[in-house]
Order: sequence, then structure tokens, then C-alpha cells
Amino acid sequence: MPRKPAAGGGGDAGPSRAKRDRAIRPHPGKKSRTNPRLSVAIIGAGRLGTALARALAACGYTIEALVARRLKRAQRAATFVGSHTGRARPAVLSSAQLDRLPPVDLLFITTPDDAIEDVAAQLAAALSQRDAATPAASLRKRRVALHTSGALASSALDALRAPGFAIGSLHPLASVSDPLTGAENLRGAFYCLEGDKRAVALGRRIVRDLKGQSFSIEARDKSLYHAAAVMTSGHTVALFDVATELLTRCGLTPARARRVLLPLLRSTLINLSVQDQAHALTGTFARADVATVRKHLAALGAARVREASSVYALLGERSLRLAAGRKGQDRAVLQEIAHALEEAKD
Repeated sequence: MPRKPAAGGGGDAGPSRAKRDRAIRPHPGKKSRTNPRLSVAIIGAGRLGTALARALAACGYTIEALVARRLKRAQRAATFVGSHTGRARPAVLSSAQLDRLPPVDLLFITTPDDAIEDVAAQLAAALSQRDAATPAASLRKRRVALHTSGALASSALDALRAPGFAIGSLHPLASVSDPLTGAENLRGAFYCLEGDKRAVALGRRIVRDLKGQSFSIEARDKSLYHAAAVMTSGHTVALFDVATELLTRCGLTPARARRVLLPLLRSTLINLSVQDQAHALTGTFARADVATVRKHLAALGAARVREASSVYALLGERSLRLAAGRKGQDRAVLQEIAHALEEAKD
């Protein structure tokens, strides 16, 4: 089996490899005891927030409220979640009505990254004011707030410490392009957890209920971790878009080009699931075909597809590094290919 690469940053100033390997070790799976009475409010009823609400509701969590910038979006999300569970629809609020948020055990903030700190501050102000007017015996204890950003640390929620929340981040390594398939993709996914001990403990429980697996990294490594996730998912889509455009230059329609290329992409993912990257690499660079590389570069230059030549050259250099690790490669040939790629970048 291939060895899993460590997540997180590198460099001489960072922790040792052994320490990093321990930091990302998946938490051991345990049987989860889903508490149907655990109540949740989700701030940010977009694709991810709605998918998460639907997935959690299917596991027995009570979705008390959904909040969106515009009330109509929250209403649509609530209908989508309620129709799936058969339970009463969650309360719906606009972002201007945070003071009406019902008391819950768990707050999820699923807004865009740039809004998370502001939302946390607004929530803290609204909840602190409400709690001040609430008898102490009525206040919920041990509340937790989690955001779902991959790039931000839990400290983005620092404002919520004042009203008594433990804070953390729970980021799903899953593609959520729409709420329906997104809810399905959230089940069985890997999740990155970081934050206060109590928040991480609840995060692990949520992941177990979703039949997923969790791992933790240091807060300082969140941006590097998220860059890896973006390169795996978003950049793969962008690369596929470039490849699709190249096939349209060959006379295929965009729809036909997609159908032609998707099985190739699936077979590559299968190879990656059973082999390490060096052995999953196939094709021109794995074989070190100098003449073919030169033909590719000439064709890409003539096609004048934006970014195609530079993307090919940059990823070609990485492919060469992978190919160099395989036995029987001719170093002189690899150097010749490297030189051709370098010329293409100029």
C-alpha cells in the first residue's frame, strides 16, 4: 500500500516529521451514540450549510435554525432540509435577525471565509445581550461553535468565547457543488479538526455520526492544508477545463469532450487509490518520450489556448520528478525533457 503523505507545512523551523505524522494520524473509529436532542443552528445557508444541515438531520440532529443573508434563501434551505427528514422545518432567519437565534448546543458557521470573523462578532454581541437578560438556570451550558473553513484557524471565532462557547473548525474534504449530492458526499468523508479540546471532541462525534474519519493539524498549518485541498479538487476541475478546451480545438463539442475525458480521469483516480504517485503516473512522462513532449509543446503553442502551455510545462516538471524515482529511467533523456519544458516557459 502507498504511504500516506504528511499534511501540514515544512521547513527547518517546523516540527519534526515524526511530530507532524502524529499530528495528522486519523482518530480511531469508535461507535457513536447519536443524541437526537442535540440541537444545531447553521449560520450560512448556502450549498455547504444546507448540505450539512440535511446530512446532520439524517443522523438525528435537530436543526433548530438556518440563517442566510437573505430570508428567502434560508426559507428554501429549510424546505429542503425539512422535506428530507419529515420533521418540522427549522426556524429561518436573515443575517439581520441573529438576536432571534434560538438557544442551541452547537453553532455551525458555514459562511464564506471572509465573513466568518464578522459573523462571529455579530453573534457574540447578540447572544451576550440576550444571555444577560436570561435567568442563569435557563442558559445552556457547554455550548460549542464550529466553522467549516479549511483555510482559517478556530481563532476566527474568538469573539464567541465571551458568551461561553468552546470554538473549533471542522472542514470536510469533500466537494459540495449542490446541497443534494453534497449531503451524500459529506457522509464517509475525511474531516480536518482543530480548536479547543471540547470543540474537537464534539467534532469527532459529528464525524463518526456521518460515518467519516477525522484528523487534526496545527492551527498554523491551516492555510497550507487548505492549499493542498484546493489543488486536489478545484485545480483538478480547472485542469480538466483546459483539457476540455483543447479537445474542442480538435472538433469535439464541449459536452462530447467531457464524456471522452471523464473515464480517463476516473481511471487515474483508481490508479492513485491503489498505488503511490510515482507508480500511478502513466503516459508520456512516465515513459520519458522526448519527441512526444516536443510535439505537445509545439501543438499547444500553435493552439494558443490560454495558460495551456505554461500549465503543461509546470506540471510536466513535477511529472519528471515522479518519473525520476522509477527504476530504469535514462537521466540524460529526463534532462532533455526538462530543458524542453524550461524553454516552453520562457
